[in-house]
Order: sequence, then C-alpha cells, then structure tokens
Amino acid sequence: MPHKDSTSRINYARRPVAYKHRALEYKHRPSSYDRPSSLVGSSSNSKRLPKRINRKKLALLLPGHNEELIIQDTIRSAIAAGQRKSDIFVVDDCSSDKTRRKAIALLGRKHVLTVERSGKALAVHQAIGHFKIIERYQWVHVADSDSVFGKDYFRIYRRNLRGKKYAAAVGFVQSLRGNWISKYRAFSYTYGQHLIRRTQSWLGMISVMPGPITAFRTDILSQLDFMGDSLTEDFDITLQIHRKKLGRIKFIPGAVNFTQDPQTLSDFCKQTARWQRGFFQGVTKYRIGTKRQIIDASISYQMLQLIFYLIELGCIVPYIIITTGHWMIIPFIMLGDFIVLCWLALFSAAAAKRVSILSALPYFYFLRWLELGIFLKAFVEVVVLKRFRTEVKGWQTEGRRYALDAAALKDTAR
Repeated sequence: MPHKDSTSRINYARRPVAYKHRALEYKHRPSSYDRPSSLVGSSSNSKRLPKRINRKKLALLLPGHNEELIIQDTIRSAIAAGQRKSDIFVVDDCSSDKTRRKAIALLGRKHVLTVERSGKALAVHQAIGHFKIIERYQWVHVADSDSVFGKDYFRIYRRNLRGKKYAAAVGFVQSLRGNWISKYRAFSYTYGQHLIRRTQSWLGMISVMPGPITAFRTDILSQLDFMGDSLTEDFDITLQIHRKKLGRIKFIPGAVNFTQDPQTLSDFCKQTARWQRGFFQGVTKYRIGTKRQIIDASISYQMLQLIFYLIELGCIVPYIIITTGHWMIIPFIMLGDFIVLCWLALFSAAAAKRVSILSALPYFYFLRWLELGIFLKAFVEVVVLKRFRTEVKGWQTEGRRYALDAAALKDTAR
C-alpha cells in the first residue's frame, strides 16, 4: 500500500453513510461525530459541543456480523462482569442471521444499530456517531461480539482508567476452553502476555491492541482514521496511536476476556494468514523501522528474533553439522528447546489455572512451524510481491462461530 500521511484526519468525503434501514426500527440522524466541522478538539467549534462535565466513565460497544450463536452470552457476561445494561451498545454489520433480534431482546432497540456491510472498523466509527459516544462517555471499550468477559472484568477495567497519560488500554485475552487448537492458543496467549506484553507495557511499546480487550479515551477518536485499508484494523489503529503520539497504552492483566478460536486446522491457517498479512500491511504502511520511535524498536526486535530463529535452524546448525560431522548436535538442540518449552507450558498452566494446556505439548512444534511458514509466506506476498496492500475483506466469521456449553463458560462471568 502506498504510504499515507499517518497524521491526516479522517477522510469524510469517502465514508459510506448509508445505513440499512428496517421499517419502524430506527432512523439515523447525523451527530457531531459525523460532521468534520464538529470534530472534538476543534477550537472554532468548541462552543457548539455539548457540555461533558457529567460524562459517564465507560461505554461498551460490540460490533458483530452473524453472531447469533454467541451475542447474548457476550452481553450477559458483560452485565455480570460489572457493565450496566444502559452503557452497552451493539452495531450489527448487516448480519443475515438473528444477531440484531437477539441483541434487541436484551438491550432494546435504542441500543442496537444496523449498518450496511462495511467491516469492523467502519461499523465502529458509524456507531460512535450514532450513539453519541464522545459526548456521553470518557472512554469506550470496543469488544468483539464473539468474546465473553471474565469475572469482574469491567470493575477491574474502570479502576484502571485514570488521568490522561494513557490514550488506550488493553486487558488480557484468553481462549475459551475447547479443542486442541484452543489449548495451543491458551498456551501461546498466556506466556506471550505475561512475559512479552508486560515488558512492552513497562517500556511503553505495546505493539497491538487485540479486538476483544481494547478501550480508547474518547477525546482521541477524532484523530484516528477508521478508513484504513487493513486486514487487521486492530494493528492499524495501534500503529496510528504510536505514530501520532496520542499517549501510552495501558495493560490491565487482571481484566480477562475469553474468545473463540478456530475449530479446524483449515480455519486456523486462514485466520493466521489474515493476521500475518495484516501485520505486514501495517509494517509497510507505517514504515516500521525507519523512524526513531520505540514502537519501531519493539516490532523490529520481534521480527529479527523470528528471522534469527529461522536462520539458526535453517543455516547455522546445518553448517556446523556439515563442517564438523557432529550429527548428535541435533538431539541436544531439540532437547534444550523442549526443556524450555516444558517450563513455559508449566508456567502457562499454573498462571491460567488450566492443566489441559500441558496437553498441547505433543503438537506444539507442528503448529508453531506452521505459523512460521505462514509468516514467511505473508512476508513474500505483502513485502516482496506487493499483494494485499489495500485489501480489506471485513468479517471472516462465517462457519467459525459455535454455541457455548457450560464447559466453555467455566471461567467467565455469569
């Protein structure tokens, strides 16, 4: 994708404004967020904006497409986790199932908006204006409609939203209890966030704000471009916050949100490919590695770490074996790597309080190498062949949602 000035404001001229109207259900009226003349922070229009002295602390906005199997579990868990029903809003991105009807059954029509198919980021943008989120709230939490909140999630979250030092905040994302892929993801999520994200938070260089667990200070929303062409809008928005120097991103590890994972290997590969292509979209669009910002150092280190790992196993080790003839080096390297892996698995199982994570060890290497292969393929596609630079496919949830049973909901707020 050709580089765009990351400090530019939202291009209102090309924003779709057509909403999907349904008889007697709602009628959209333009709000201050829809008009560029009323952007928050504009001194010439500050007198026109509603007074915000009594703004509430936190709104929850749930964007979704075809989420009928889980949308009510999500809403109920949010209420049980400390979010008032009056502060929960749903934007239905033209679902073809009963998503809208089921959301209305719990929240009422005034809290549910249906828009024409536009993708997550743009649907969120339209909902912020329609529900007057900026005028009514200090913070807005955007969460995927396929996720379920942990116990006391919003009580913990609100306690940590203080001052203007932070532009955004992220909780702790975890897999719902499920099949072998969910166990692998639970393993990766647990040690990745406890070790890597805690370090990134301490250094002020969190590199991605995952969809289910992110909140924004509402007074920065007018400075974010929701029109960006990206397969991973969460990563794109994260890089905007860093590039525009809007503030730090706070990590709230005590606020745990549980998300659905792919149920088949094919869907796992498709989801991973989308994440990796979106990652390289962001890297090229924001020219990561070319500026003197700490986010450049963070992402560059992650990439170099992966590259060195591949070079070590693909080039250095074979060279040592060929030149020295010591083939026994292979089992020693594998044993050392496996010992480290076992310690990480034990740590993750203890931290997540899930002994089942240990069962992911037998196939961990298979999935890790599969992810590495997809990473390299995405690098070639986006960086070398310059494909997927401007491709946005929106929601990719068809066929991947499933109804939750008691076992899956064991850790959630109910």
